[in-house]
Amino acid sequence: MWTDAIDSRNFYASALGAVARRMIQRRIRTIWPNVSGMEVLGLGFATPYLSPFHGEASHTLAAMPAAQGALHWPTDGDGLTTLVDETDLPFADVSISRVLLVHALESTDNVRPMLREVWRVLASGGRMIIVVPNRQGLWARFESTPFGRGLPYSSRQISTVLRENLFTPYQSVKALFVPPTRSRMMLSSALALEEIGLRWFPAFAGVTIIEATKQIYAGHTQARHKSSIIHLPQRGTRAPTRERI
Repeated sequence: MWTDAIDSRNFYASALGAVARRMIQRRIRTIWPNVSGMEVLGLGFATPYLSPFHGEASHTLAAMPAAQGALHWPTDGDGLTTLVDETDLPFADVSISRVLLVHALESTDNVRPMLREVWRVLASGGRMIIVVPNRQGLWARFESTPFGRGLPYSSRQISTVLRENLFTPYQSVKALFVPPTRSRMMLSSALALEEIGLRWFPAFAGVTIIEATKQIYAGHTQARHKSSIIHLPQRGTRAPTRERI
């Protein structure tokens, strides 16, 4: 079940959402410390985590599934979001260097087709990061946040899903040990709780963040009919354009 884009936006505008974003973004940045010259695609509701890459990457684009809805991003510039069908992404084969999935895998009813599409557009040697609610964590039990909706995964389950869809898990980290509370005292201690949780209670993290590589020897692309391709713009140009093929 997809969380409406407006609900996700409102969550990240709250104090709790801001803390969640910071804790998760720290781990993502540890995995991808530099994306200079790369094409970075966010799929799902990934815009809170794409902002640090915008201006560093060669191109940054947010693909928002139609069932979720799309919002303008970035708020202070030309739009870099596009409404998509997650099972038929409007990007050329092997055209994207990095793909970031947030609020996507647990939300879609089409896990296999979506991951196969990510495999298709991901460049050889490209990497994908998935942020997914941890089945054992507190956040998966509270539907008041986007992390409590959809299907959570254990680390073993997400690794199995990746291998079954032509990806090789490369590294995995945990994040979001602060409870999903709006207590100011608890939120102000988020960084300390993060370090304690990572060291002593990793099984109870709110999310699992896993990086995977593309198995270039195992799959094949499929012919696509009447699809549209988004051409990533050059720096200084306006929003992406679609071309019918």
